Amino acid sequence: MRAVSVEDLKPGMILARTLVNDDMIVILSENTLLTKAHITRLTFLNIPVVYVKDEYELSKNYQAVAAIFNRGNAFLKDYKSVVSAARRIIDEVRETGNVPVSETNAVVTKQITPLAKSSGAIDYLYELNHLAADVYNHSLRVSILAGVIAKWLHFDAEKAKDIMLAGFLHDIGKTKFDQRLLDKNIENLKGEDYERYIQHTVDGHHILASVGGLSDGVKLAAMQHHERMDGSGFPFNCKGTDIHEYARIIAVADIYDNITTEREGYVKRTPFAAIEYFMQQMYTTLDPAVCVPVLTRIKDAFLGSRVVLSDGSKGKIAAFPNDFAALPVIEITKDRLINLNDHPDIKITEYNPK
Repeated sequence: MRAVSVEDLKPGMILARTLVNDDMIVILSENTLLTKAHITRLTFLNIPVVYVKDEYELSKNYQAVAAIFNRGNAFLKDYKSVVSAARRIIDEVRETGNVPVSETNAVVTKQITPLAKSSGAIDYLYELNHLAADVYNHSLRVSILAGVIAKWLHFDAEKAKDIMLAGFLHDIGKTKFDQRLLDKNIENLKGEDYERYIQHTVDGHHILASVGGLSDGVKLAAMQHHERMDGSGFPFNCKGTDIHEYARIIAVADIYDNITTEREGYVKRTPFAAIEYFMQQMYTTLDPAVCVPVLTRIKDAFLGSRVVLSDGSKGKIAAFPNDFAALPVIEITKDRLINLNDHPDIKITEYNPK
């Protein structure tokens, strides 16, 4: 291994030592394949030197492989391979009403968990454009996001795996929907269609209730992920701690995915729209014990990322204010910084972590 100054790092180099900050929070893990976004982020965090693997430690085919695949491409490739497995599971539930527990556990443990542990998972999920909003894609993304949140909440491995399982199965009740309802914009549902939509939470719990090997948390997450802390949710208007911890976490993951994913009938918004929403809702409808760690940690993922503002300006995310403000400071030029918290009329319209 050799020490390299951050300014001399190149995409494709591999970290030889895990990087941690002063609070002992991991910034990047050992064996991370560095991308341009990683290097920019290290620069903004004022990290002067890192250790990378030298030629002796690397496979002789490393240069060729690194030239073909960057870490984002590898994430996308792994994601697509999991989608086919997720679709098989969801289709089996739709056709038979039975959950293949062994296969589902294997997919979560062997395929979803590594994606959730990936450095940059939040960025890579945002890059997954033009993906269908079907049940299995959405369930897979929520499962990955739940795993990321579990990491931020310092869950042990077994509990993290369980919350990812809850994320994957949270919308299983939608397997009872006909295609007409699945194709509709949820925000436009009225009357019987809306009542039928609400029923997916109860149906999900009924499907999972008799399944052996599933925790109460997994089953309750299916029924309660639309409940809200102030009692304004559905299906039973539960409040506060009457809502299972898993359901409160899945609610945040579910909302984040709905805001930031391209879906028919919806406008895909940036992660900063999700951050603003969580800031507004975390003391009313959402659990602050989940939102505060998410807001604290998710911002680190965006440092150094390129953005386009609603006034046409382009820049990089330089910092977040220390007062827990929702929005970042944007460096337009070295001499011009815009604190978006002081300019509510200016929004981030495009976010590109590359």
